[in-house]
Amino acid sequence: MSSHNPLFPITMKADWQDAVNFTVDEHLLDWLLDPCSLTARFKKHCQQFRIEVLGQQIQACSSEEANDDIQVGEQVLVREVLLYCDDKPQVFARSLLPLRSLTGEEQKLAHLGNQSLGQVLFNNPELIRKNIEISSFHGQGSLAKLLEGLSLNSKNEMWGRRSVFVLHDKPLMVAEIFLPDSFAYQLESAEL
Repeated sequence: MSSHNPLFPITMKADWQDAVNFTVDEHLLDWLLDPCSLTARFKKHCQQFRIEVLGQQIQACSSEEANDDIQVGEQVLVREVLLYCDDKPQVFARSLLPLRSLTGEEQKLAHLGNQSLGQVLFNNPELIRKNIEISSFHGQGSLAKLLEGLSLNSKNEMWGRRSVFVLHDKPLMVAEIFLPDSFAYQLESAEL
């Protein structure tokens, strides 16, 4: 794997909850709760879609990120990426892939390079997506430094989502923060 971004791991501290616990703009909520591939949706909005890998390494799952499917202290492959549309950063994503899930056919998920994890997952008809949780974010800590490096305004509240996916009884978790200039916040980008 190529060198890591100096900010990696950026992480994301959040209070993940069911969407019913928040009052969120309907357009934004449509993006947050979209059960389909975010990669596919972004590709409809731009000429060029790309992934930039910020870093990937094995870590122990923290208590903040643990859930019913991934235990505290469990060894996970952490992958952090940026999703771009026409060279504009749209999303920061952090994925946790338990090492026990990276067996058999799923071994390829550890070697995606600049390929979209979402695209690979959603191409598998056996994919199960569990409940989508959402949270608000403020540009603080390493997230603020990332935004600064991308020349994005870190003053506005951002929103993110996370969910656990299951492939052949193997869980993995994906969390995504819509960055300040994302289509998710722009009403004019709504699909016709």
